[in-house]
Amino acid sequence: MRAVVLVLLAIAAFAGTGTVAQAQEDVPWTVGTAANEFGADRDNYRYTVDPGSQLEDGLTVTNHGTTPLELTVYSADAFTTEQGRLDLVAKGAPSTGVGAWVHPAQDRVTVQAGQSTQVPFTVSVPDTATAGDRMGGIVTSLMQGDVERRVGIRIQLRVGGELKPGLSVEDLGVRYAGSPFGTGDATLTYTIRNSGNAIVAARQAASVSGPFGSWHADAGPVADSPQLLPGATWKVSVPVHGAVPAVELAGSVTLTPLLTDASGSVAPLPAVEGTAHSVAVPSLLLLLLGVAIVIAVVVLIIRRRRAA
Repeated sequence: MRAVVLVLLAIAAFAGTGTVAQAQEDVPWTVGTAANEFGADRDNYRYTVDPGSQLEDGLTVTNHGTTPLELTVYSADAFTTEQGRLDLVAKGAPSTGVGAWVHPAQDRVTVQAGQSTQVPFTVSVPDTATAGDRMGGIVTSLMQGDVERRVGIRIQLRVGGELKPGLSVEDLGVRYAGSPFGTGDATLTYTIRNSGNAIVAARQAASVSGPFGSWHADAGPVADSPQLLPGATWKVSVPVHGAVPAVELAGSVTLTPLLTDASGSVAPLPAVEGTAHSVAVPSLLLLLLGVAIVIAVVVLIIRRRRAA
């Protein structure tokens, strides 16, 4: 099985901090956006297009080495990894968005030593495309032995129509593990799902409480989720200290969607909430209850014997 070194997203392009530079000494080429009516020195490609429309752009490839390079060029969809990073599907894997709609003018390019060349590409959005965000990239690839090295740039594409950002809380659960004589720790576990059609992150708040909202305890600051593509999920586990085992324990989660616009500004949207309930009985109470039951049984036996 061949290994893949993806310079594309791990360095800069998917982090949104710029196009990929000379990331490793053994990767002798870089890529950049073409200078055209969309601008010059862009960090990445960002388009807003309507269904059925088409546009043209270009990728500039520069060979910093001393020998010619023959590179493969292709596009691919992005996905969110379990570590919260955006990555691209492997070459040849099915794509339904950017990877299916972005068409390089050539699938191979030769770049002479010390030279740059431009690879034009076309973005063709089908008539049936639904509104919302897609993410992917255009990639240059080189096989070196069993290692495939990829360098590319992010493409974020928003199809025109009604934008409906949304998050949901799924599989929410709360567990208690604490002292028999006082407060303890609760753990909330849940899954964040991007249930809308826009790329969003989630600002999170979590808490636990007893019956009727008593003995409220906040989790404290919880890190924002990574940017989630539409349909993507992110599993979360949050500890809450100072939980009181008051027989019933309620765990609550609040998610505020964070939408980033074309200028880079982040706008918080209306929050969504989820609540789950669990039983949290202190060990001391269980012990006392057990002792009381034993005493009651003994008393009952003694009375029956006396009555006999």
